Amino acid sequence: MEYYNTILLLLLIFLFPYLYFLLIPNLFKLRDPNNAIKTTPPSPYPYPIIGNILQLIGQNPHQKLDQISKTYGPLMSLKLGSLTTIVISSPEIAKEALTKNDLVFSSREVPDIMTALGHHEASLVWLPVSDRWKALRKLCFSNIFSPQKLDSTKVLHRTKAQQLLNYVNSRCENGLSVDIGRAAFTTVINSLSYLFFSVDFARYDDNDNDNNVITSDFKEIIEEIMVESGKVNVSDFFPILRFLDPQGVRRRGEDFIRRLMGIFEGIIDERMRLRGNNLRVDNNNNGGGDGDLLDSFLDMMEEKDYVELSRNDFLHLLVDLFVAGTDTTTNTIEWAMAELIRQPKIMAKVREELQEVLGKDGIRKPQESLDFTTNLPYLNAIVKETFRLHPPVPLLHHKSNSKAELCGFIVPKDTQVLVNLWAMGRNTSHWGDDADWFVPERFIGSKIDIKGHDFKLMPFGAGRRMCPGLPLAHRSVHFILASLLHGFDWKVEDGQNHGDLDMREKYGLAIRRCQPLRAIPIKGN
Repeated sequence: MEYYNTILLLLLIFLFPYLYFLLIPNLFKLRDPNNAIKTTPPSPYPYPIIGNILQLIGQNPHQKLDQISKTYGPLMSLKLGSLTTIVISSPEIAKEALTKNDLVFSSREVPDIMTALGHHEASLVWLPVSDRWKALRKLCFSNIFSPQKLDSTKVLHRTKAQQLLNYVNSRCENGLSVDIGRAAFTTVINSLSYLFFSVDFARYDDNDNDNNVITSDFKEIIEEIMVESGKVNVSDFFPILRFLDPQGVRRRGEDFIRRLMGIFEGIIDERMRLRGNNLRVDNNNNGGGDGDLLDSFLDMMEEKDYVELSRNDFLHLLVDLFVAGTDTTTNTIEWAMAELIRQPKIMAKVREELQEVLGKDGIRKPQESLDFTTNLPYLNAIVKETFRLHPPVPLLHHKSNSKAELCGFIVPKDTQVLVNLWAMGRNTSHWGDDADWFVPERFIGSKIDIKGHDFKLMPFGAGRRMCPGLPLAHRSVHFILASLLHGFDWKVEDGQNHGDLDMREKYGLAIRRCQPLRAIPIKGN
């Protein structure tokens, strides 16, 4: 009902101005300098004023776009209000867009929610390619995501994995179920928060009286940002309405981001007070013993000629890292566990591999130094298959900086470009008739990777806008999955049939499960 009320409002506001433009002939046609007519890609008929908005309402947008593309092709155009959108649903076209036209499509259409508190002006995710963006990306790689930095955090990740295993073991001994998503989130967020601030942000049990817990609703804040970011927002389709914020999405975004930044501000202020008293954090868990990443960033910002990162920039960067680095990883782990619980034979096979490589001594923790591709090929295949069926972000967002040609069609300047990873992962022409089934064996012996080289499987994107957090996310997903599976079998709670597990999706900027996955751990043989 909310959507139809919104559409009625738009009809009243935009009826007369838009009639003028709707009467212009050949609205979707463009001429090149030689007067040869070229058109934008095929499109379903756009309704007056609202365009194709109604055709996306009623189910998850990535699924609806996949259905529409079966009629109009893997490269199609839509009118979403006043926003022209190109949708790509094939690896071949995605490759042309993100290699040949990489620079042209290197910007992003910024959702209104991401303009909250000016976040888009300091965000690594939403900034256009520029010197500022390059400096932020270089800073992240050199200080967080480089192989050397990741290798220096092995002790930290082993410690956090052991905390996860201790929690699962306690639930197992009492015959209680585990909220897989919550447990995975707690492990991921505490790994990040300890890496940055030497403090845990979350706890496994609400009854835990750990004084180091910063906030009990950190997960809820992150989830709300992701959900709000994925909502249909009128202001995104009609930018002229942004000043009204008719659905209150930006106002809620401001509240969420302000709360996150308030947490970070408090930690930074306390750290600066300690530094003022010549006290430094001795964080042995990060492998260095002489400060955490917050100390490293503060050291850089105190250098005499350092101008690349202000305190405000750092706060917005933290928002990006914690939002993008937790929910997506958590969802991937939850989806993988759901698929394995549905198919006990696959779970038994991967547990056998883990026991062969790591031994059979109960809850012994996996070693992060393992090369998951070489030493645990079946686990690696399971992760790839999860990324294929359940990409962390179903629609990659890009925007054209100038007019471009793509597969013989014209893409006008300032067009939103969506790459439908969800549709590409279920394309039967590339994955076979069993494309909708979870079959890890399809990756055994395959050279397909997730590093943006093969456009059939690119959960982290490709080209210059590829997610810089891929190395950390890749390690975290494998390491936490191995920890959950090694030493434990799992069954659905309440006597449910594993084949009846609810696998419906809930759309947001990342795809999550409609129903949280709760399962009972059982000590393995």
